[in-house]
Amino acid sequence: MEYNLGQGNVTPPGSIDKSRVLNVKPLRTLVPVFPSPSNPSSSSNPQGGAPFVCVSPSGPFPSGVAPFYPFFISPESQRLSEQNAQTAQTPTPQRVGPISAAVPINSFRTPNGDVGSSRKNSRARGQLTDEDAYAEVQDVDAEDGTGEGRRSKQKKPRGRRPSGSSVVVDLDQAANDILSSINPVVFDVLKQPDGSRDAVTYTLMIYEIMRRKLGQVEEISRDIAGAKRPDLKAGNIMMTKGIRANSKKRIGVVPGVEIGDIFFFRFELCLVGLHSPSMAGIDYIGSKTSQEEETLAVSIVSSGGYEDNAEDGDVLIYSGQGGVNRDKGASDQKLERGNLALEKSLHKGNEVRVIKGLRDEAHPTGKVYVYDGLYKIQDSWVEKAKSGFNVFKYKLARVPGQPAAYMIWKSIQQWTDKTVTRTGVILPDLTSGAENLPVCLVNDVDNEKGPAYFTYSPCIKNLKPTAPLESSAGCSCTGGCQATNRNCPCIQKNGGYLPYSANGMLADLKSVIYECGPSCQCPPNCRNRISQAGLKFRLEVFKTKDKGWGLRSWDPIRAGTFICEYAGEVIDNARVDEFSGENDDDYIFDSTRIYPQLEVFPADTEAPKIPSPLYISAKNEGNVARFMNHSCSPNVLWRPVLRENKNESDLHIAFYSIRHIPPMMELTYDYGTVLPLKGGQKKKKCFCGSAKCRGYFC
Repeated sequence: MEYNLGQGNVTPPGSIDKSRVLNVKPLRTLVPVFPSPSNPSSSSNPQGGAPFVCVSPSGPFPSGVAPFYPFFISPESQRLSEQNAQTAQTPTPQRVGPISAAVPINSFRTPNGDVGSSRKNSRARGQLTDEDAYAEVQDVDAEDGTGEGRRSKQKKPRGRRPSGSSVVVDLDQAANDILSSINPVVFDVLKQPDGSRDAVTYTLMIYEIMRRKLGQVEEISRDIAGAKRPDLKAGNIMMTKGIRANSKKRIGVVPGVEIGDIFFFRFELCLVGLHSPSMAGIDYIGSKTSQEEETLAVSIVSSGGYEDNAEDGDVLIYSGQGGVNRDKGASDQKLERGNLALEKSLHKGNEVRVIKGLRDEAHPTGKVYVYDGLYKIQDSWVEKAKSGFNVFKYKLARVPGQPAAYMIWKSIQQWTDKTVTRTGVILPDLTSGAENLPVCLVNDVDNEKGPAYFTYSPCIKNLKPTAPLESSAGCSCTGGCQATNRNCPCIQKNGGYLPYSANGMLADLKSVIYECGPSCQCPPNCRNRISQAGLKFRLEVFKTKDKGWGLRSWDPIRAGTFICEYAGEVIDNARVDEFSGENDDDYIFDSTRIYPQLEVFPADTEAPKIPSPLYISAKNEGNVARFMNHSCSPNVLWRPVLRENKNESDLHIAFYSIRHIPPMMELTYDYGTVLPLKGGQKKKKCFCGSAKCRGYFC
């Protein structure tokens, strides 16, 4: 808004002098207005004032001028700038004429090399998630590319334009490095004509590691202005090289895929043979009969794009595909392709797999896909949609006798909304407020009132800390560590990468993770402090049927996500020997045990190498980690996390998910083995129930 700044206009108090408004323009078109030396009376400051001073965003700053967000700099740089400002003999700047065009604020560069942005972001400033750049197109809900109501608006991917020198990255080489590290036995399993649980597990693990690694490598190139889709890149590489399970399309059960399994990307459904199209909601197959070849539906994805009705857990009203054309607009749906296949399956009576897409509460722009089992089509009809055009409707009923899947999610939602009371609750919050989220204590198996008494503590306690092996002043990333800042010492210790994506997922399987710590200047929400933020999932300590107390989550957990750390009291080796042979050693974490490697990436999952042995007792004081049971096929692994601390060795044990974990599935990790067995130490019978159970642990 431009004003007449003459002195003759006097505006009565409480009123607006509209005559002073000469013109209204968008803010981006305005240019600064400077006092004229020849006519000081026209200035808003007729008595004269400080002349206009142009200062670089990173300094040096003259007296009375301070940096502003996002151009914060480190204290050392600020002190140097002030010294330079005091010694410099700078003449008073003079205005040389009007500025021709305003410069957008996001064209300046912050001291750590990143481009500033005036865009509001609920995450830590300057951070771009590995999925934010494609969140809006992650699931377009276009079941066949033309579905009515299913195509969501595809926004252009967000990202920073490359400026200055950028790191050249070779994504194909990064992918080949991952593939070359895979255990050769895995490929033998994947070559089997019929899939298996191992084949499905291996496929999904390879996809997740490759997707996260490609996102990590691509991020440091700074050139992320284009579509940043490591999920598609990883999926295409695996499809091209034949790294998948159940490549043959089939009707009914898919070997190795269990009811209740969850997926976070449509490509995962394709790679395991559950649902082939990456976008279409109806998958079908040609079936030869004695007379002709007909198409039959094999699977559908109901993700909320159409006017589907899935309130009843055992009945689904599914809308057909089609009815919208980009050029011609809305129209009646036609009995063709997927719609025809569903109609044929109605008369044939074959089973159809149903995958339900639910909102991912942790990442609102994405979805969680839940395999809900086999359904049969019972009826079909045509009705008017909200658009006024005819759509096909299909009624599907769930085949009886299958394990619960979608209904588990619905029950949790009812507990959350408090429309239904969770049965068997002993304590609503076992932590007594010590954690960010309550952890309920539940027993719906017997009459036991709870575990033995202990003091809940969310943190590790070391009464005899040791000096760090090497001194470190930490990082000076006052705005948070950035993936493109190659000078950050914390990034350098992690091999040149941030160990986490901005969504908090572990990027690869490094044996040791170096996090920022007390010696660092980065804020608490820094991307390299993931294990220090407390619980992020609604956990539940529950009574198992044959393993005592266990731990599970109400929320779905993505592969590579931090769950919790092992809290308790750090003890020495002498006290560990005191617990040998007793049940008390169930609450001892011993980093010197032999821990099995992951079968897929044996070279990348070697036993973690830590500076010194670490023993933690959670018998008298601990957190939820003390309730995690052993399994020979675990879904959780641990990693040592070393935090930057110049005063003492700041070592922690953090737990991360190995694969996607559905709600209400028990969280387990492998306790490892003590070799050689000490005198008097006995093997303990294992009750994990895994197909690969070793029968014991010790």
